[in-house]
Amino acid sequence: MTTGTTSAFDLPDQRSAKSDPALITDDEQHFRAIGESLESSIADLSARLNEQLRAPGGTGQAAMDRDEEIHRLSGRLRTLRRYTLDLCLGRVVGTAGEALYIGRLGLTDRDGRRLLVDWRSPAAEPFFGATHANPMGLASRRRYRWTRGRISDYWDEVFTSEGLEGHAALDDQSAFIATLGSSRSPQMRDVLGTIQADQDAIIRSGSRGTHVVDGGPGTGKTVVALHRTAYLLYSDPRLGDRRGGVLFVGPHAPYLAYVADVLPSLGEEGVKTCTLLDLQPEGAALQVEADPEVARLKSSVDMVRAIEPAVRLYEEPPTEGMEVETHWADVWLSATDWAEAFAAPAPGTPHNEARDQIWEELLTILIDKHEADDEVSPELVRRSLAQNTDLVTAFNKAWPVIEAADLVGDLWEVPAYLRMCAPWLSPDEVRTLRRADARAWTVSDLPLLDAARQRLGDPEASRRRRRHEAAVAAERARMDRVIDEILQQEDDDGMMAQLNQGGLRDALVDEGALPEATSDPLAGPFAHIVVDEAQELTDAEWQMLLQRCPSRSFTIVGDRAQARHGFTESWEERLERVGLDQVHLASLSINYRTPEEVMTAAEPVIRAVLPDANVPTSIRRSGIPVQHGSTAELQQVLDSWLAEHAEGIACVIGDPAFEGTARVRSLSPEHVKGLEFDLVVLIDPETFGTGIEGAVDRYVAMTRATERLVILTSG
Repeated sequence: MTTGTTSAFDLPDQRSAKSDPALITDDEQHFRAIGESLESSIADLSARLNEQLRAPGGTGQAAMDRDEEIHRLSGRLRTLRRYTLDLCLGRVVGTAGEALYIGRLGLTDRDGRRLLVDWRSPAAEPFFGATHANPMGLASRRRYRWTRGRISDYWDEVFTSEGLEGHAALDDQSAFIATLGSSRSPQMRDVLGTIQADQDAIIRSGSRGTHVVDGGPGTGKTVVALHRTAYLLYSDPRLGDRRGGVLFVGPHAPYLAYVADVLPSLGEEGVKTCTLLDLQPEGAALQVEADPEVARLKSSVDMVRAIEPAVRLYEEPPTEGMEVETHWADVWLSATDWAEAFAAPAPGTPHNEARDQIWEELLTILIDKHEADDEVSPELVRRSLAQNTDLVTAFNKAWPVIEAADLVGDLWEVPAYLRMCAPWLSPDEVRTLRRADARAWTVSDLPLLDAARQRLGDPEASRRRRRHEAAVAAERARMDRVIDEILQQEDDDGMMAQLNQGGLRDALVDEGALPEATSDPLAGPFAHIVVDEAQELTDAEWQMLLQRCPSRSFTIVGDRAQARHGFTESWEERLERVGLDQVHLASLSINYRTPEEVMTAAEPVIRAVLPDANVPTSIRRSGIPVQHGSTAELQQVLDSWLAEHAEGIACVIGDPAFEGTARVRSLSPEHVKGLEFDLVVLIDPETFGTGIEGAVDRYVAMTRATERLVILTSG
């Protein structure tokens, strides 16, 4: 941290002109104030956190409030400790001459003077959005490049003639273009300070409805998706954790690892991230469906909707009554009584979780109809009924506990069941979907397993509730014994009266401390869902996300030209078909990442199968032509690049036998979406496949390169 006489600037000799005191003195003074405020804020937050940690845990709402405050203080403290002066992204100077410094977080000094404006606040918008066509009230803008906590470079942009007067270190290379040529790392670089106006406009759009960000390789779609997530959590209180929070869905595990640090670096640690496979326990082990026709049939919304009639078959009340014996009298349980009990659960109650409600209603009906002596209490009748084997057996048969895997497996194993639940299928299609091993799950089964679990609910719900009730009863009995022992020794009449109160006895039992099942953190509902590489989702897979977001508030990021299985319709048509309306479309058309040399080679690959593909325009050249060679040269290519580059990440794509290292990754074509590398080496790209899928895989793989592309073939 810069204190005393230590300068915030550490400019190399070739940029000595930027060390002119006339250019940086104001910044130095401001950074000293920021440094002092940071030290003070960290000390204050640490004290408040320690105070909360030492405070009694409490119960109920008080305990929840305490935990939430501890989480908030801890998160803020981690963010402040993560950075020093590099919390500051840059500054803007208005036409009236006032300077405003933009930060990752807002920061004030002890007197309330604003030292940093949070980048997400309306006041910070001109820092990202101002252009020469629309200066947004700015005279100048300065962006900093930080290296190990000190400024190693900065760039000024001037929007008015006043901005030139003694305050601008003009450069022939903008801050943004300069960062594009820097080396990559295993995780996404910090790009907050160089977000461009077209990206910022999308980031700051509202959360209502469905916002689609369409853009080709290198346009910053992922940057927009991540920073929009942080922006919405800051600007829209409806998206907070108590309202469901935000779910971020990525295409695959390497992608999630690549972007894992971005949201925490923006001060947002509570966002849940996952892939579609993570939404169900079978996901991690699933393989892609080998039969394209089976995959097509299972990808439809109709097939997901077949789960509803499949479950309803097990929710039909018996049409015949039965005699139910108790220890005192027999009771007739009619078909009407069954129907009344089956109607007890509220609409939308999952099947398995409705069992307890139906059982209780059934017992209530029978108790009301039971005729016995007055000395027989309803509780005794209830116990007798609960022990009636015939009644329990009839109930379990009428409304059974169902496992999702059994339900979906039966669809593929029992043709008559599938025909009944999906009557639109032809006989040939029913035969195509049948399989000998009903539980040989593939990725195509995932939406149906998900829909089944959503509709059925937890099969352990009843047993867990009974265990919890038994634990509460045992704890209450234990507290009763403790109180009775105290009463035997206590002489204070007032104390004895208080201890004899039933309410006090109940209050001493902390039900929240007793064991309960942990909930699935990905089950939702969520207030907003962000989906990257969304062009790959099938209609059935979309249903998994719609189930988790009742508000239909989505940010959808993708590129139709990168859809491996084709994407012929518009975004609006695709999304309306799966159940999303109020679609707002924004396009990104500038390729900030991929050099022109690489895009020139990649464009014909995708246009060969998609003539109207939205291929973005590259804004920079690397000066390095695409290299072609033999696969025998792979190690030589890598060794040469590693020797020449002390930093950066390379990736070999298409050679499963190649073992990756810390600086040279080895990935399949389908696992590189959303990633970027300084050097990309493609191995036999023509073997990636044929048709649209093969062309898309080659196009995506080629456009991962930020500097150099090498294509090696066996021929």
